Amino acid sequence: ALMEGHRLADTLFGGKDRPVDHEYVASTVFTTPEIGTVGYSEEDAAAKFGDIDVYKNRFRAMKHSFPKSETYSLFKLIVDSKTQRVVGCHVATDGAGEMVQGVAIAIKMGATKDDFDNTIGIHPTSAEELVTMRTPSYYYRGGEKKDSLE
Repeated sequence: ALMEGHRLADTLFGGKDRPVDHEYVASTVFTTPEIGTVGYSEEDAAAKFGDIDVYKNRFRAMKHSFPKSETYSLFKLIVDSKTQRVVGCHVATDGAGEMVQGVAIAIKMGATKDDFDNTIGIHPTSAEELVTMRTPSYYYRGGEKKDSLE
């Protein structure tokens, strides 16, 4: 809403035509753990792009490992397999909203899976999972989910 207001004011009163682009808008659900998301879900990405690769990992963050907490983190990247552009990121972990806001900038700028892979993660953080997932968990080809490409 803040961006929309600024864009409207710039267009009406600032002499700049600045339309709002609603693709790749980040959002957060403030639960425990938080859920942060930006871009397409895997189903919507498969419908729009056809062939996608899904990188997904579930793990217990280090801060939850030592006290034997049952809190887990979930990270998912959705990648257009033709261009390798990251078109979706979905995270459920402590601080997911803060994390996904930064990822939204990269996705909006057209970051590829290689761009993520070439980024050195901060260790030990949960966010480093975004730059260390190397093998797709599953795929969509022609809109259908596949566990492997064989």
